[in-house]
Amino acid sequence: MTTTRRTLLSLALAAACLPAAAQTASTSSGQAYPDKPVTIIVPQAPGGANDAIARIVAQKMGEVMNTSFVIENRTGAGGNVGTAAAAKARPDGYTLMLTADSAYVINPSLYKSVGFDPLKDFEPITPVANAGYVVVANNNFPAKTIAELIAQAKQKPGGIMIGSAGNGTLNHLVGEMLNKAAGIQLVHVPYKGAAAAVTDLASGQVQVSVQSLPSSIAFIKSGRIKVLGTVNEKRVAALPDVPTIGETIPGFGYTPWYGLFAPAGTPKPILAQLHAAVAKALDDPTVKEKLAGVGTEPYRSSPEEFAAMIRREIPRWAQVVRDSGAKVD
Repeated sequence: MTTTRRTLLSLALAAACLPAAAQTASTSSGQAYPDKPVTIIVPQAPGGANDAIARIVAQKMGEVMNTSFVIENRTGAGGNVGTAAAAKARPDGYTLMLTADSAYVINPSLYKSVGFDPLKDFEPITPVANAGYVVVANNNFPAKTIAELIAQAKQKPGGIMIGSAGNGTLNHLVGEMLNKAAGIQLVHVPYKGAAAAVTDLASGQVQVSVQSLPSSIAFIKSGRIKVLGTVNEKRVAALPDVPTIGETIPGFGYTPWYGLFAPAGTPKPILAQLHAAVAKALDDPTVKEKLAGVGTEPYRSSPEEFAAMIRREIPRWAQVVRDSGAKVD
């Protein structure tokens, strides 16, 4: 066999092996990834929307990747504590973060110091779910639609109280966006969490509130509160007959998301493997059903599209925070 033939044969054999090698990422030690459990940091408390979504997606990802995905709730400072911890984790694919948009794109404008840089400290993998958000009201409140809410607020400036999950939360800022877009002034009443706000709404302590469907769907389905409109750009699957606010105020709308991240510097083959695993998980009918049960819908994109969305949203929310005057020390 000539040297030329030997060279060509070696190249052909190497090329044939490329697809199989590309299917499995490796760690810095040379071991196939993953070869041990993967931790997903959730910067929010157990039992909330983000925690529920993380556990649903993580379970299926574990089946897809043949390993365990362990949820670690690291709360504090509106999500900053867990996010900063994830940013400092080793970029080896064994520590990830699944968080809500508010903690990631709003907190940097809301807090004096968050302990992380959303553009430099992470590799965006993909969004995993969208959440339905709604403007809800006490059953005794006269308004039944967003248009009627606006009309009543203009008749009684400062006479309607809107409860939120706390100062600077997404619930609060959406209410401020509604004030500005409609030319009204609802009086903000901050609570320590969405659960407290929706409970007081049902009892009539406040008249209206912006709530995520995960935190309010049980109250809505039981008839304890009523829905005036959805915040999302499009009507949500869980409430298909409820109009969006944008149908009353053209151009109004925002769809909250939850996304999966890895520390900056995580090898690209590992990121690609994780992205593929999320895609398979979100295509699973059982996962779709479970996400629907907590008022959310599967949502994914390429890492590049996700990163571009984040770059757009950070300055957008910075302006909303400035307009609202909200600050958290």
